[in-house]
Amino acid sequence: MVSICAFTMPRIQYSRKLGVEMKTKRMGDWLEVIIPEKWNGFTIEKILKKEWNVPRKLMHSFRSNREVTLNNENPHWKTATVKNGDVLRIRLFRPKPLEVTPTYMEIDVIYEDDHILVVNKPTGVFTHPNTPNEQDTLVNGVAFYFQMNGIEATPKYVHRLDRDTSGAILFAKHDLAIAMLGKELQERKIKRTYLAWAHGNIKPVRGKIIEPIGKDRHHPVRRRVSHGGQHAETHYEVLSYHAEGDASLVKLQLQTGRTHQIRVHLSYIGHPLIGDEMYGGKSSINYKQALHAARLTLVHPFTEEEVQCFAMPPKQSPLFTKEQIERLNQR
Repeated sequence: MVSICAFTMPRIQYSRKLGVEMKTKRMGDWLEVIIPEKWNGFTIEKILKKEWNVPRKLMHSFRSNREVTLNNENPHWKTATVKNGDVLRIRLFRPKPLEVTPTYMEIDVIYEDDHILVVNKPTGVFTHPNTPNEQDTLVNGVAFYFQMNGIEATPKYVHRLDRDTSGAILFAKHDLAIAMLGKELQERKIKRTYLAWAHGNIKPVRGKIIEPIGKDRHHPVRRRVSHGGQHAETHYEVLSYHAEGDASLVKLQLQTGRTHQIRVHLSYIGHPLIGDEMYGGKSSINYKQALHAARLTLVHPFTEEEVQCFAMPPKQSPLFTKEQIERLNQR
């Protein structure tokens, strides 16, 4: 099943099945799951460990607090097997104290359900606090949003964006969601598509940049292509060239998630981001770097539907348009 979301459209515009759909619903602090046919004969332990990758600490908490039931009973996890139509319940939504300071911020929600939240991050905002006293980051703003909407949990970001990059960021609402989404990210099942303006006419119009990235020992923040760095792979496609022939509008997809990956790779091939002074781009008084995380696609960890979200450009953006974002849905 596929969900499409953006602020100009309903959160779920259309759906199509991608195999067996999981039937789940929230009941207070508990998640109810109707066992699908594909799990016939599985033990509870196999479902938790192999299908959902529940971390050991959380497994211990579930077991100690008797927070997993099968057909309203507490059977032994290693021996009890399930069949199609059985009712498995897990207490996923136990109230948790807020671990960060909530700060008022306008939050542009792209997609939300009981497990995940996708937010359109503005430029000029850090994803998370870098010092104990920092309170004006997106995490602080989402914490305020949680507080105002009665969500008794601390928002956990699944991935980050640089301060001056705008666009879609994925948050988890509970401990199991962050564990499952973290594994999806590691296995490259979460796809991120960016739009960027880069200096010059990039040729060829499609390609891959596969160069390792490591820290620049001469700068505390900057990264560089380094033979001793981590594997990094960026796929790009030129969507159009600027009329004056001095810039390229580029669609980029990350196969890895290294710090500053797009910025480093485009600079390495001689086409730095417009406005990105750190990596050779020309400065601008209107923006820091011409990069926007326009599309986020993931497999929902519990319903197993594909969720596809589009982040519209910042209001009055001099760089990107709503039409450019919407064109990604056609590619």
